[in-house]
Amino acid sequence: MLYRTAGQFKTSYAADHALFPVRQDAWLLGIILVFAFVIFPLAASEFAFKALLIPVLIYSLAALGLNILTGYAGQLSLGTGAFMGVGAYACYKLISIFPELNPIAAIFLSGFFSAAIGVAFGLPSLRIKGFYLAIATLAAQFFLVWLFEKWAWLYNYNSSGAIQVPTVEMFGVPAFGPNALAIVQYYVVLGIVTVITIASINITRGRIGRIWKSVRDMDIAAELVGINLMKAKLSAFAVSSYIVGIAGALFVFLWRGAAEPVVFDIPLSFRVLFIAIIGGLGSILGNFLGAVLIVALPVLLGTVPAALGLPISSAMVEHLNTMIIGALIIMFLIVEPHGLARFWAITREKLIMWPFPH
Repeated sequence: MLYRTAGQFKTSYAADHALFPVRQDAWLLGIILVFAFVIFPLAASEFAFKALLIPVLIYSLAALGLNILTGYAGQLSLGTGAFMGVGAYACYKLISIFPELNPIAAIFLSGFFSAAIGVAFGLPSLRIKGFYLAIATLAAQFFLVWLFEKWAWLYNYNSSGAIQVPTVEMFGVPAFGPNALAIVQYYVVLGIVTVITIASINITRGRIGRIWKSVRDMDIAAELVGINLMKAKLSAFAVSSYIVGIAGALFVFLWRGAAEPVVFDIPLSFRVLFIAIIGGLGSILGNFLGAVLIVALPVLLGTVPAALGLPISSAMVEHLNTMIIGALIIMFLIVEPHGLARFWAITREKLIMWPFPH
């Protein structure tokens, strides 16, 4: 009943392939944006910003970058964490060398360094694919983390070996560093994620996105019809690494505040990969749904025993949290192997057909 489509007619090819073929989808997105830009900032606490809202957005952006490479272009990668590190260290050096540089500009510029490294390590995709390409990107993961540890210039020769985010102001308001307000950081992250998401939707729905999908489905057939495989694959690596690099800069500068090389090690790459798979490969919406399940739900479950007054130790809460999240992931993959985005698409189709059987 909520998705009644009576009276919604499509009289052109463009209308049939519109971004919102059903009017209720646009309304739903509008409600979500109102919550994100207005209601959440007014109602959220410092804990909610730091533990829920900001990390969900950053991990969603990182999964979006990986999804463009794996879900749309069909190129496996296990080096997402390292490419996030490239973006973080590049942003740190840009702010250190050019202290007058706008911090938002530094974040967007840092993505180009990650894109260049991604293209360099994407060159093996021209010869190998599948499991062998995953191993090549895994080698990039280990090499880049080693480089973060050994090249002292990257962290300005700090004795701790970590990058410390300085206080950087934007329009007279601290945006980076220990003095920055959580609500300011949230709005910066939300704005950047919104802009990149809109750009990604346009790219994946356009000519470049169709080229990536053709290479993913059957690269030999794509080459036979005139698609340049080298350009298609390397462009996917460039766009993916650019987005992941920006996510890495946000990860350090607008959430953690400091980072050591070990932060960007293989567990981070696997976590982003799990978000993309659980959310649904080849889907923009799936990245946000997967981040909510993997990042936000454990935090919410951890607050339940205290809210109910149950005398459970923090260690037991952590174990129960891991068990519940693991069981939910297995259940979702069994019920719908194509991820939460496909699960929502099926639910939406049933709502459109309701009350008729489907």
